Amino acid sequence: MSIKVKIYNQKAESTGEMSLNEKLFAVEPNQDLLHQAVTAQRNNARQVLAHTKTKSEVRGGGKKPWRQKGTGRARAGSSRSPIWIGGGVTFGPNKNRNFSQKINLKMKRKAILMALSDKVKNNALGVIDKFEFKDFKTKEAEKFVDAFEKKVFASKGRRSILVLDDKKDEKLKYSLRNLEGVEIININNINILQLLKSREIVLSEEALKVIEKRYNK
Repeated sequence: MSIKVKIYNQKAESTGEMSLNEKLFAVEPNQDLLHQAVTAQRNNARQVLAHTKTKSEVRGGGKKPWRQKGTGRARAGSSRSPIWIGGGVTFGPNKNRNFSQKINLKMKRKAILMALSDKVKNNALGVIDKFEFKDFKTKEAEKFVDAFEKKVFASKGRRSILVLDDKKDEKLKYSLRNLEGVEIININNINILQLLKSREIVLSEEALKVIEKRYNK
């Protein structure tokens, strides 16, 4: 079976229909899998910034502060002990931590299909025949996004749109980049985090065909 979606031009006028594979665009959501995919992506993008030095890494402290016995004070072997001011840190964060998390390809792809299926179900996926921007014009991009918001999505509230294209288009990229609430990525960089973060998605007909070809395995 297949799902029908309308194809629009840049003015958000319907120009035809396209059939979507139900196996790919009618996938039931699995909250556990979605959570795992999002967590894995966030962890893999995480940088190790905090680093504290241990007793052996702190500069100084080579000489024993005072003799072992006879002073009346507690024994001390180094002025860089963690209990001393200026000493090392015990169990502090260090640069050797690894936050990366593995998730297999099938799970990752299924999570993406779940997100896309949800957009189709909620009429939040708009298919455009092709992007045609003759100049680097933010005004043209604003008209295009505004048309889709009003005619296709009937959006209310704050703008939240993700634009997916199948090729590198500098005019499209630089025309859209200054619009608040609009993100643009190439279909090769599609990821679960941006799909879930954006309320609506606009993608080219070719980009949709790439998804079907790549994920229908």
